Amino acid sequence: MATNQFLNVPLSMPDQAQHIRLITNVLNNTLDGKLNSTGTVTLTASATSTTLSDVRIGGNSVILFTPTTSNGATAHANLYVSAKASGTATLTHASSSNTDQTFDYVVIG
Repeated sequence: MATNQFLNVPLSMPDQAQHIRLITNVLNNTLDGKLNSTGTVTLTASATSTTLSDVRIGGNSVILFTPTTSNGATAHANLYVSAKASGTATLTHASSSNTDQTFDYVVIG
């Protein structure tokens, strides 16, 4: 699941001064590492693949994972991205009955 946590700036605004303030705020947030490129995914239990849907994913994206549960940490060693397309990635992993193999992820590119 992906959420935009930080402000997006419209391409144009009637009030140019307000537009510049918004651009400055977003740029400063970006320099501080505040990017709209993160999400959370839980691996499908008793399966060997999970589909990650996120509009920010493309064929050239790099997707990085950080386990957020103990079972996620155990699954991390066998987790890899086996396919990517516009808006989706296939995550391949070992089958486990655990329902809490949860990861935070970041999409770059």
